[in-house]
Amino acid sequence: MTQHGDARHALVFGASGLIGRHLVLTLAKAGAHVTAAVRNAASGERVRQWLREHGLTQQLSTVIVDFDAEEIVEGGAAALADVTEIHSCAGSFRFGMPAEEARSANVGIVEKVIDFAADLPKLQRVVHISGYRVGGQDPSLVPWPEEYRAAVYKELGGYEASKVESDAIFQARALERGVPWTIVNPATVIGDSVTGETEQIVGLASTIEQIWDGTAAALPADKSTFVPVLTVDYMAAFMAASAVDPDAVGKAYWLLDDATPPLADLLTHAGRHLGAKVPRLKIPVGVIKRLPQWVSKADPETLGFLSSDRYPTAPAVELAERHGIRTPDVLVSIDRWVDYLAAHRFGAASGATAAAAGGRRFIDAGGVRTFELGAAGSSRVILPGLPVNADTWADVASGIGARAVDLPGLGLSGGTGVQDWQQWLPAVLGEEPADLIGHSIGAAAAVLAADRFPERVRSLTLVAPFFLQAPSGFPAALKPLVSTYLRHTDPVRLSRQLTGSEASAAALKSSVSDLRRSSAKSVAGQLALAGSKRWRAELREALARFSGPVRIITGSDDPLAPGMVERFESLPNVELIPVPGAGHHPQLTHGDALAGLLQGAVV
Repeated sequence: MTQHGDARHALVFGASGLIGRHLVLTLAKAGAHVTAAVRNAASGERVRQWLREHGLTQQLSTVIVDFDAEEIVEGGAAALADVTEIHSCAGSFRFGMPAEEARSANVGIVEKVIDFAADLPKLQRVVHISGYRVGGQDPSLVPWPEEYRAAVYKELGGYEASKVESDAIFQARALERGVPWTIVNPATVIGDSVTGETEQIVGLASTIEQIWDGTAAALPADKSTFVPVLTVDYMAAFMAASAVDPDAVGKAYWLLDDATPPLADLLTHAGRHLGAKVPRLKIPVGVIKRLPQWVSKADPETLGFLSSDRYPTAPAVELAERHGIRTPDVLVSIDRWVDYLAAHRFGAASGATAAAAGGRRFIDAGGVRTFELGAAGSSRVILPGLPVNADTWADVASGIGARAVDLPGLGLSGGTGVQDWQQWLPAVLGEEPADLIGHSIGAAAAVLAADRFPERVRSLTLVAPFFLQAPSGFPAALKPLVSTYLRHTDPVRLSRQLTGSEASAAALKSSVSDLRRSSAKSVAGQLALAGSKRWRAELREALARFSGPVRIITGSDDPLAPGMVERFESLPNVELIPVPGAGHHPQLTHGDALAGLLQGAVV
């Protein structure tokens, strides 16, 4: 990208949004002085925190913007007299908005940004985000007659109509005020091409979520339907370059990846990558548009995007090539995007909690698609039990700097179950000797890892190890019934069953989601296996062979079998630790106490 040094001062409206944050990061790394326009101080601090997490070391300037005030920035243009470029990323992206709300959010902001820009003495460019389906409007038609406006908003809906109108008004007002401008018309903006990171769960992302959670009934069948995408980092790089490209003045650029597969193929690819069952039924787009919303599950405003239209992308490609901006592989980018979406449960596990836990990601462990959360690469590895997932261990993992890993066939991990452990366990251990923390059936995995790879396991902490407790399994013949029960349970019922109280229902929502979506059968199979006398005996013998430090943590309401206490408390490397008042799932009911005990898990 072209470097422009300290003389370049970029003001970014909408800096706290997905595109805005990436744009601020890109501009700052290119050497520009950047001022982020945010709604309040808290928003500014969140932007700063995000930038620090993404490697930006220099201090960020912020300014509070109020689009409802007469002066949108305190002190007016004089307060930012050295700004050389403005990036207009502010607005509202939400389908179903009432017309007046949409106009205020998108049209009103455009008018005020141009008026503010016109008073900046050093301004060289305003870059405005429009859209690939709404760009190219005729500014000579502004102002729109009321009847025409009403018809457009009725036909397109509030969001898309407001973007159409703002595209026309931006051009008209900029021409009227003598403000040099560039428009970018992006397609569906997906996550970062390297990390997949995103926060937008609308449009295409919501359709992929329906495939992931099994609620999608059908796919659009038309092979020509084209819903193009581009990655957010590519868009940020393009905007930063276009703002200083002299040939971009007064031009609009359609920004999308022409290599995006047709919609049905894209959705099929995404679903298969996530290991979801892709619907076999395919319905022509024309039929989908005529279906009632309760059947199609599509927001009416999104249906206009189901088109076979193609777009004039050559000018954007030429500009990108002039500035050395490379187009990432679209299928790889889609894979990383949907991985991020699924790892963050399509927004349900995002935000401060996810960040505090150390992040969420999928890894390949011995050929098994594996989900883990917490400190990447940590030698402290938590292996959760049944029927819960790694999310129930997120707070504990955060408190001790560990990573929690869903076992094969459980939680968000792929695979089928215990039969995958042979190749999975050595892969998940890591390069350094690990301190394994296994809960319930995770304790079995931890013991087997220590028995097979003793040089790679430094210590064992077993929480509620079922094979040292009274048998509680069920006959294999009941697996279908148990699987059905688990698929239809709810968080409140599961909380009562696991802890005797409804207090953990919120913490169990994601586990219930996993059971309904995919893991109930595997959980039922592993619960049945836990009752095997032979396997329980083998695990006890393997534990006795391990010479490293062993801690066995049990709730006082979920004790070891009496014979097991006598057998293992006599071993010099074993410590038995009770948690007063806890049951089989102390991570749910006594998380702080458990984290305190695990802080000293390395002996």
